[in-house]
Amino acid sequence: MEAFSALLAGFGVALQPANLLWGLVGVTLGTFVGVLPGVGPALTVAMLLPLTAKLDPTGALIMFAGIYYGAMFGGSTTTILLNTPGESASIATALEGNRMAKAGRAGPALATAAIGSFVAGSIATVLLTLVAPLVVALALKFGPAEYFALMIFAFVTVAAVLGSSTVRGLTSLFLGLLLGLAGIDSQTGQPRFAFGIPELLDGVDVVVLAVGLFAVGEALHVAAYRSRLAETLEAVRGRATMSRADWARSWPAWLRATAIGFPFGTIPAGGSEIPTFLSYAAEKKLSRHPEEFGHGAIEGVAGPEAANNAAATGVLVPLLTLGIPTSATAAILLGAFQNYGLQPGPLLFEAQSALVWGLIASLYVGNLILLILNLPLIGLWVRVLTIPRDILYAAILVFATLGAYSMHQSWVDLLMLYVFGLLGFAMRRWDIPVGPAVIGLILGPLAETQFRRALQISQGDASVFVSQPIAATFLAVTALVMVAPWAVRRLRRGG
Repeated sequence: MEAFSALLAGFGVALQPANLLWGLVGVTLGTFVGVLPGVGPALTVAMLLPLTAKLDPTGALIMFAGIYYGAMFGGSTTTILLNTPGESASIATALEGNRMAKAGRAGPALATAAIGSFVAGSIATVLLTLVAPLVVALALKFGPAEYFALMIFAFVTVAAVLGSSTVRGLTSLFLGLLLGLAGIDSQTGQPRFAFGIPELLDGVDVVVLAVGLFAVGEALHVAAYRSRLAETLEAVRGRATMSRADWARSWPAWLRATAIGFPFGTIPAGGSEIPTFLSYAAEKKLSRHPEEFGHGAIEGVAGPEAANNAAATGVLVPLLTLGIPTSATAAILLGAFQNYGLQPGPLLFEAQSALVWGLIASLYVGNLILLILNLPLIGLWVRVLTIPRDILYAAILVFATLGAYSMHQSWVDLLMLYVFGLLGFAMRRWDIPVGPAVIGLILGPLAETQFRRALQISQGDASVFVSQPIAATFLAVTALVMVAPWAVRRLRRGG
């Protein structure tokens, strides 16, 4: 009942005209960037962070959340019509969606993606409302040792999932942790890794790192490798509607995908990639028309798209309740909270109850707005795909530069922006994920603080990390995550 009362109060916040407007701006912009190939929510939120620093925190965070899940809606358009997944979470949709478009069924494919996203997003938001207070109650029992062990677990699992290999993911993570050491030591007051540069005494700004790695790095990579690739845009014939048979085949897939996607989003190591492929595999196995898979089965679009959106909402559970991001975009959203002097976690639900529940309530409203925006305006979103890439990414570079400079009017920020941009370009070139670097920069100082607090409380006894049951469990699972893939490979080679 407390959660229900808090949610009602949250609707009072979300439905205020100003916040409703920011929510509309967010989901519209999110759909727009989701449609554009290669421009994801992480890049967009990173670019807007410096430009929205003076906005009211509630309105800005509602807008950022709208961009996040709005991009999940819009990504299906690019995937189905261009066969160009904007994010890895859309790859499973491309397997059947583009086949349907080539067969003249782009309308039903886009419709099942939009309606499935709405259904899954709405159910997942209800689950978020119910689960979040339970996680907060558990998190309030955590001490410094438990929080440090949880962050180690998040570091390792997220680094292992966000990338083509664990080694590459950990390389990116350690880069972020190293950058997080720059600045004044919170315990001793001594400068670390500042190299005599006054601007570095406050540490590396997460906004500059995020904009450099995501926006500048992506723009340089597109200019170098993808600007001249030919793309074929499939036409949308007829209206974006579904027949009775399409509905009968889609709705069970939406429900199954929600059940798969939401739990994966809530765990560190979640994200949207694994549940979308699991959903696709489940639909292929359970379908009464398995012969259609590979030729345009509608379940192969309905399931992955619903799983994608359910997982995106699930990601907000650890982000809001524990302050742990499980995806690159969630890491940028965490940076957005910190930009306003807010630290997500159990205490935020008490200190900023109106903001948190207003944000959750805005998800219900935003999902409805997205459904209204997507189905009637599909023709408009298709036209967005005709924007030349050279103009698009030149604009991204301009906005990234202006945004980074506007924060402190410092040439050091601009220099770091383009150093990180070149680094982001190199990381994409050698397939090193950029998300773990941002997570390392944001959570590294917090993990260091919790580590030191735990040792102070235990008077220097390091066994505190294995004598506490919760902390020991997190560390044991972390070790298992590290060892299990290696052990499986060794067994396969031996077999």
